Amino acid sequence: MDEKRRVLIMEIERWRKSKLLPEHYCDFLLNLYLEDATEKPRASSGFLGVSPATIKNSNWKVWIMIFIIMALLSYSALNFTAFELPMQMGLSMFLLFCCYTVGSLQRSKEPLRAQILFGLASLFLLFIGVFLLKLHGYQAPVLVVGYVAICSLVWLLTGLLSRFMLFQLCGWVVLVFCYGWLLHHELDLASWVTLELSWVPLSFVFGWMGWMIQEKSKQMGTVFLMLGCIVWFMPELYAMLYDEIYGENTVQIVLISKMFIEASLLFGFRKKWTEWVA
Repeated sequence: MDEKRRVLIMEIERWRKSKLLPEHYCDFLLNLYLEDATEKPRASSGFLGVSPATIKNSNWKVWIMIFIIMALLSYSALNFTAFELPMQMGLSMFLLFCCYTVGSLQRSKEPLRAQILFGLASLFLLFIGVFLLKLHGYQAPVLVVGYVAICSLVWLLTGLLSRFMLFQLCGWVVLVFCYGWLLHHELDLASWVTLELSWVPLSFVFGWMGWMIQEKSKQMGTVFLMLGCIVWFMPELYAMLYDEIYGENTVQIVLISKMFIEASLLFGFRKKWTEWVA
């Protein structure tokens, strides 16, 4: 296989990993450039792009640098609570900056590595913020939920910029749960009617947004479709936590009924919504 063909195949594989093209398009392009039907593109060896040969041939200076970084991280983690608040925030922001920056640089070459770094940064952002609020005595529920909402916006922005659907969906789902917390504390949800009206219209709004957006961005359209399906069942998920108010049998009957309705809608409009996720 000549060099130009090898480069083209590697580029197509990159498109597949980063979801820039649907998988069946990538298969079609690969069939065009492969020399015969039995030949397959070679996947990168090793773990997260680091091959055994790279480790065997690594320089001792690299090992010392890794050891120093790990030692500094361990020291900072073990003595984190002894630092002043500005130092704690500075260290946290520096670690977040490193993870997001390296993840952004690796997004095209190693999408899996980028997703892992983004995931670690996102989880650390949530953990460290709640931990610092509790450590310094800011435990009011509205502050904690407000911070969680900010984290969800960061996840959503991360997913939009990196074109990783999972982060977009997680950001929206957490925002939905924050909305549920707000409803719980601000509205009297003892009535089934109030509970359903608080969620079901939102489910249709998300579905409508997915339909409107899918022509420009199928990924975002898919996210809103999945979100609409999740929000559809939120009243029943909430009612399960308070089945002594709503009644266990009532919750089960309503849940099964809504499952049947959603399945019927998905079947009836299958020729439409399958175009979003193709």
